[in-house]
Amino acid sequence: MAARLKIVGVGGSTATVSRSRAALQTALEGAETAGAETQLLDIRQLNLPMYNPDDDDPNDSATTLIEVSYSADGLLWSSPMYHGTVSGAFKNALDWLHLLRDREPAYLHDNVIGLISAAGGTQGLQAINTMEFATRALRAWAVPYVVPVATAARVFDLEGRIQDQAVERQLKMLGSEVVRIAERFRADVSLHRQAECEHAAERVATVA
Repeated sequence: MAARLKIVGVGGSTATVSRSRAALQTALEGAETAGAETQLLDIRQLNLPMYNPDDDDPNDSATTLIEVSYSADGLLWSSPMYHGTVSGAFKNALDWLHLLRDREPAYLHDNVIGLISAAGGTQGLQAINTMEFATRALRAWAVPYVVPVATAARVFDLEGRIQDQAVERQLKMLGSEVVRIAERFRADVSLHRQAECEHAAERVATVA
């Protein structure tokens, strides 16, 4: 019997109550329901040092981020949108993944990543776009169906509990789609990755 897939969530913010973290946890619930083992790498708890290419010896938290991300079968990323892009703390986490450059295969080669943002305004696609650029740079595949949570203060309450059932379904569907695609990639390495990711977009397009 094949081992369960490992889906890792990376994100959140440095805030005590983080809507992007709450969204990520909801997506991880979807991945777990789909049969995967999940792990959350919370930006606040990691408390990563600033990445410095002149002194890139990782501490324990950076090592955890690097090794757990590299060993994952699939990833979910979630960032708040600050001034039209991802947060500095989230971008710093991605910068630490540069240390995967000398692995074989390098970076996050052929991994599957689901993307989430949480915005205070009416849309959060700018942060998603930034994450898509980073996904390609790290040689991974982004699921085309993304979940930019707009006006997140209305979607989550003051304790970070989700209040919008439609958004909850979307987040859980994204988690399950990352599992589905990662399962297919693991079962058949000859699969055309881009075609599989595009099929995922078609499947979730009907989710309210």
